[in-house]
Amino acid sequence: MLVLENIVISGFFPAASGRILWEGRDISGLAPGERPLSILFQDQNLFPHLTVAQNVGLGLCPSLRLTAAETARVDEALARTGLAGMGDRRPRTLSGGQQSRVALARVLLRSQPLMLLDEPFSALGPALKDEMLDLVSDIAVETGATVLMVSHDPDDARRFSGETIVVAEGRAAAPEPTQALLDNPPPALAAYLGT
Repeated sequence: MLVLENIVISGFFPAASGRILWEGRDISGLAPGERPLSILFQDQNLFPHLTVAQNVGLGLCPSLRLTAAETARVDEALARTGLAGMGDRRPRTLSGGQQSRVALARVLLRSQPLMLLDEPFSALGPALKDEMLDLVSDIAVETGATVLMVSHDPDDARRFSGETIVVAEGRAAAPEPTQALLDNPPPALAAYLGT
């Protein structure tokens, strides 16, 4: 689906052709850290030797030399994602859902206008996945961020997004209303869904 596209948009892999425009500005030549986005990966990208607070703080300052105000922002992001009081713990001591929340807190802290989600909650059970999708939705509404989410789960698309883009054979189709797309899928999506 959009895994490669997310990597290209994020700047970790060069585009073979074309440009990446954000609000009319070509961001194709920008380094990953200079692009107006945050990405939440499927594996959460947490560093096991760092505390939860340090993992979140990386979103502000890679050197982790945080000011008192930045440390307060880390604490606020942890509280917002339901992790208040867990900043001193290591990722290995957390449940899968809590690890997802740590990664989401880091994304929240970066306050970028574009959030790329690469199946970040696919390993979670249905109830926890729904809770995390609700939290992402709330954060996107609060911050005004645009969310581009890769998902192989039609229920996630139906629940989370008003519009869906199908990528098949390296081509992205124009966005369509999610429910209409699932009700009348194009051939590639129909084959995937087994309909």
